[in-house]
Amino acid sequence: MTGRHTLSAVGRRAARQMRSVTLRARRRRAGSFEALSDDDAVRLAFSMLLRREPDEAGGAHYRSQLRSGSLTRAAMVELLLSSTEFRHSVPFTDLVASMHLSRSAFVRGLPRARNILDIGGTDQSDEQGAFVSLGYPYRFERLTIVDLPPDDRHALYRRGVWRGAATRLGPVEYAYHSMVDLSAYGDASFDLVYSGQSIEHVTEAEGTAAIAEAFRVLEPGGWFCLDTPNGAVWRLQGPEPINPDHKIEYTHGELSAKLAAAGFAVLEAKGLNFAGEAVDDGTFDQTAAVANIGVYTDIERCLHLAYICRKPADR
Repeated sequence: MTGRHTLSAVGRRAARQMRSVTLRARRRRAGSFEALSDDDAVRLAFSMLLRREPDEAGGAHYRSQLRSGSLTRAAMVELLLSSTEFRHSVPFTDLVASMHLSRSAFVRGLPRARNILDIGGTDQSDEQGAFVSLGYPYRFERLTIVDLPPDDRHALYRRGVWRGAATRLGPVEYAYHSMVDLSAYGDASFDLVYSGQSIEHVTEAEGTAAIAEAFRVLEPGGWFCLDTPNGAVWRLQGPEPINPDHKIEYTHGELSAKLAAAGFAVLEAKGLNFAGEAVDDGTFDQTAAVANIGVYTDIERCLHLAYICRKPADR
């Protein structure tokens, strides 16, 4: 009898647990996008993405498509995201998120490479590193990320000490030392060196040394790509650097001259986040800069400078 009572008690507890799990799952489904009525799903999508109620014609069109099964809810969201209204009439308001998207667009446009050196490329929340997490599209044989040891970093950047990672694109390894000293790497060891938001964290003299080292470790015809804050635009909002760890924020003239002096051919000089015509009046229009996500040819009126440079094939 005792055994049967015990088994029965166990069964009752298991049944209660199963009912509890089922109830929680139902509650989760009840609050999900898929559980909404077609009317509510359309209204929610318009509200979240276009920040308005559906217009009569648009709402009727999407409800009809959902009910007929010719359009899924995920596809409806994708159509709204790709709409002219979303891209041009719903401006971004978060500066950091906007700049991140622009940097991602720049990195996706970089050349294909096999052996890559990323100086200062730690992603504090992703062991793959910034180069991969920003969206570089090509497979590589090796990506080496150089960053300072945690004790040598500013307090803002002491997270994200990784040993390495196997990514969808290839293996990532880490080396902890200064970006100014690349003596651990031989001449012509890499076919692409990337410096994303890092050269501003060292002094001008150290920046000159880092660029020279990038030139040395690149194979002839190799690529040096970098992005950094545009000091000329950021200084319109005030004289102080935008980050307490920045040592220098270059203008386009200053940095392009430094790259040329090191021997690089600057093939593309682009800007990230167009700050608008207000720059000509000496005004920092953050609203415009946040809204204008992407890569622009008008480098001097953008928040960030972005370069694709090449080491001559005969050097």
